[in-house]
Amino acid sequence: MPTAQETAVSTISWFEIPANDFPRAIQFYETILDAPLIHQAAWPSLAIFPYEKPGISGAIAHGEGFKPTGDGVVIYLNCDGKFDAVLNRVEDAGGTIVEPKKHLPTVGWVAQIRDSEGNRIGLHATA
Repeated sequence: MPTAQETAVSTISWFEIPANDFPRAIQFYETILDAPLIHQAAWPSLAIFPYEKPGISGAIAHGEGFKPTGDGVVIYLNCDGKFDAVLNRVEDAGGTIVEPKKHLPTVGWVAQIRDSEGNRIGLHATA
């Protein structure tokens, strides 16, 4: 049985959303989230979602082996306090709404979109 010190605070520690067209993907997420991403000149090319430590974040990733897909794992981006605004910017930014906003008891509000690269991404807000 793990002790409290051995138990992870969160199951997720980092995520990467693959992009074929890196500038287009950056523009898409900066537009819908209305926030600049942190651009890194590394391999793979990364544009990191803003966060405050010790919070969890991830990045848009571009490079060999990163292939967007509409199938598979779906990550949900935190949209607390701005859910409707984010969802309303998706189509103008080049994405589509796959699953409209709905409320799940004990979970909050969720929706799923397809981003500019074809990835299926979830949006989540607790209230």
